[in-house]
Amino acid sequence: MLRATLTIDPSFTVGDVDSRLYGSFVEHMGRCVYTGIYEPDHPSASPDGFRTDVADLARDLGVPLIRYPGGNFVSGYRWEDGIGPVSDRPTRLDLAWRSIETNRVGVDEFQRWAAGIGSETMMAVNLGTRGIEAARDLIEYCNLPGGTYWSDLRRKNGASEPYRIRTWCLGNEMDGPWQIGHKTAYEYGRLAAETAKAMRLVDPSIELVACGSSNSSMPTFGSWEATVLGETYDQVDYVSMHAYYEQRGDDRDSFLACSVDMDRFIDAVVATADHVRAVGRRKKRINISFDEWNVWYLKRFEGEANLPIREAPPLIEDVYSVTDAVVVGNMLISLLKHADRVKIGCQAQLVNVIAPIMTRPGGPAWKQTTYHPFALTSQYGRGTVLRVEPSSPTYETKWLGEVPLLDAVAVHTPDDGVSLFAVNRSQTSPMVLDVDLRGWPGYRVVSHVALADDDPDAVNTAEAPDRVVPRSLPTPAVDSGRTSVELPPLSWNLVRLGGAPQ
Repeated sequence: MLRATLTIDPSFTVGDVDSRLYGSFVEHMGRCVYTGIYEPDHPSASPDGFRTDVADLARDLGVPLIRYPGGNFVSGYRWEDGIGPVSDRPTRLDLAWRSIETNRVGVDEFQRWAAGIGSETMMAVNLGTRGIEAARDLIEYCNLPGGTYWSDLRRKNGASEPYRIRTWCLGNEMDGPWQIGHKTAYEYGRLAAETAKAMRLVDPSIELVACGSSNSSMPTFGSWEATVLGETYDQVDYVSMHAYYEQRGDDRDSFLACSVDMDRFIDAVVATADHVRAVGRRKKRINISFDEWNVWYLKRFEGEANLPIREAPPLIEDVYSVTDAVVVGNMLISLLKHADRVKIGCQAQLVNVIAPIMTRPGGPAWKQTTYHPFALTSQYGRGTVLRVEPSSPTYETKWLGEVPLLDAVAVHTPDDGVSLFAVNRSQTSPMVLDVDLRGWPGYRVVSHVALADDDPDAVNTAEAPDRVVPRSLPTPAVDSGRTSVELPPLSWNLVRLGGAPQ
């Protein structure tokens, strides 16, 4: 039996959680939009053509922010194609995913749908094939009350009130050679800075995200951030981060520890941003928008160049296992541990495309295994993050070297107690976690749920949608301010602590 310890103390704070940390991502890619959130012929379709069964699952997932419309898609997108009468909208070739884009869903439809499930929109502008003028026009269309060409056109299209979209992405992955309109760091930095200035002249209240590196393996990582922020620092509020992880061969040990790499990635970007701040003798801090993250089995993807051109093709519809869900839960722990600087997070994507929600055209929608740790963390991980400094046994990995078997973080929600999120990375041994609660006199263990299974490769399907769900475990007593919680092997855990303080 493994043993580990940690302390939950109200004095050991990291920072407050921005609710946007639990954002998601909808791109015009594969079946995310068409036959995902939108399917007019589906039995559950609303009058607007959106699947209400998917909307219900998205609402319960707890995503207060959704990034839209891409992704690689945005770098070739004409946003004007998606407004006005649907019958008049052009059908276009999307070069990013070699797909036919009908433009049946555009800015107005998506905005209404997102608002209906309680989410804000995080809008991305095209800085690949377009630039300042298109971005300026889009924010005028979305955020200006009226009295100008674009704002009056929005009103004519049925939205009398402005959308007041707060958060905007200045392009997407512009460091990537695969990106339409790929640029050098200096080229992108200058364009992003000038676009930001124009957008703020239309609406000074917005927040802007500059493109960071597409991933930490890019040859320009680090120097890209330094150059881009050198050009944009005074105009933007965030720099983006993207990261995807997958199990390589049979190396499950390394895969279970991939959030260690995520932690290091965040620390490196924060250090670079703070370096630019120091060199420029600036006062404000640039925070992080981790607006693409997930498990993605990229090696299974045939690549964009090999895709036949078709409408709404099924792309990267990975089916997630118990192991994948534990890794996703651990990645959420990493984001929480950096809540002082990571203010926005978007799990990519929401439906069908490496997603927590799956659909069958004309048929059911169901929750993947990864849905559960996300939904529970979004529900209970609101408040102030507490640093718990866990001490646990370690193990050796091929990729990351020696890493701890335990990862954990706690969140204190006023009037609702403390939520402890913990992952046991051991594939074979349960772990007794000794928790010091002396800083919370009168608290008890209210509940303990775990996502674990005897089969680490178990998945959910349309035929068996509840094969993998979180299960309640016994709640231990608290004695003299201490308790011991048993974490199953290869598990993600939520331990709720509360009670009347003495």
